[in-house]
Amino acid sequence: MSDGQTPQQHPRPADDNPYQRASAGWAGTDTHPTQPQPPTYGAQPGFPVQQPTHAPPRDRKARSRTGLAAAVVATSLLVGGGAGIGGAAWWDATQDGTGGSAQASPVSTSQVSSQSQAPAADGSVESVAQKVLPSVVKIDVTTAQGGASGSGIILTADGTILTNNHVVEGAEAGSLTVSFDDGTSAKAEVLGTDPLTDTAVIKAEGVSDLTPATIGKSANLGVGESVVAIGSPFGLDATVTSGIVSALDRPVNVGSDDQGNSTTYPAIQTDAAINPGNSGGPLVDLTGAVIGINSSIRTAASQSPYGGQSESGSIGLGFAIPIDEVMPIVDQMAKGETPTHARLGIQVGDAQTGDAAGAVVREVTAGSTAEKAGLESGSVITKVDDHRITGADSLVATIRSYRPGDSVSVTWTTGGEEQTATLVLDSDATQG
Repeated sequence: MSDGQTPQQHPRPADDNPYQRASAGWAGTDTHPTQPQPPTYGAQPGFPVQQPTHAPPRDRKARSRTGLAAAVVATSLLVGGGAGIGGAAWWDATQDGTGGSAQASPVSTSQVSSQSQAPAADGSVESVAQKVLPSVVKIDVTTAQGGASGSGIILTADGTILTNNHVVEGAEAGSLTVSFDDGTSAKAEVLGTDPLTDTAVIKAEGVSDLTPATIGKSANLGVGESVVAIGSPFGLDATVTSGIVSALDRPVNVGSDDQGNSTTYPAIQTDAAINPGNSGGPLVDLTGAVIGINSSIRTAASQSPYGGQSESGSIGLGFAIPIDEVMPIVDQMAKGETPTHARLGIQVGDAQTGDAAGAVVREVTAGSTAEKAGLESGSVITKVDDHRITGADSLVATIRSYRPGDSVSVTWTTGGEEQTATLVLDSDATQG
């Protein structure tokens, strides 16, 4: 594997894994490092995906009963209000304030007025929801193991949709159904997938005049900024939650591809409620611009009384892929091209020696940019540009935020001596 850890290097019981991919029926349960690790929210290696389960059915009858109950309550309030006004008027007309009968006098009662809905204020969660909901879809998937659901972001009026790779992974031909905000649905096909960034692009068939989402800039985000998440948690489409940006550039590792390269990205951490089924849906700022793709959650896994672990919901630790990092790859997939990624040409693991931390080089690929710069086995990478490197996941996530051909400054130590060099990042399109 290049620029990352192989799960085999760090075996650990799978049931310790606190992470889940935020798509119904896709809980992550991979291995962890052998050494005790603090809860660094994704700084452990890969988390393979459990087999999908059927998404919970939408309770149409419950919705109907709720509507009937609301009508009954409204009727009760109306009747009760009328009775109350009549009773008050009768009391006023028969009492004079001294216990005797009242003289003829005007009766004053509270007036009932019809209140119209106020327009949503600019920058409010309500206004964001009104703007973004038409650009978010629910994706139902059928695989050989069963069914699941996730979310997606409309990119073009004719049905190009961005989602997570793990939402559509394993989908059988003709098994993708996309449901739109107006209640219509359409079949969809996969245009491209990229396991390394956990993204995929699909195309809805026979649609037009859709509302594309506005793509923002995740680089402009600040910790504490208000954000809104929209998607289909547990199959409940058009669900809106809100919160803040809790942290930026959080290294999150959710698995690996067939070649052992880790799926690790520099995540936006948020406390907006994200649950299984939110995967692939947008995280937006208060202008309604997409700044991230909701992709994974950390859970406090609980033991089921029937054996095994029960699935947990949001505990305020959700993670989104920054939109800036993946849009070049999304463009490649939409064109039918094979996605490319930046690489140093090394295999790395975690390093922790005294007060020094970083990513230790395990192997250097011959002819790679890392070899040309003088990196060797045992070197410990501590910094890339202004990004402090704390471990293998931190390095992989940082390199994934660049593109092939970008120049970066890399700082490392070899034998206690610190060195810095400028490297031009390789592309995995040329790896053998």
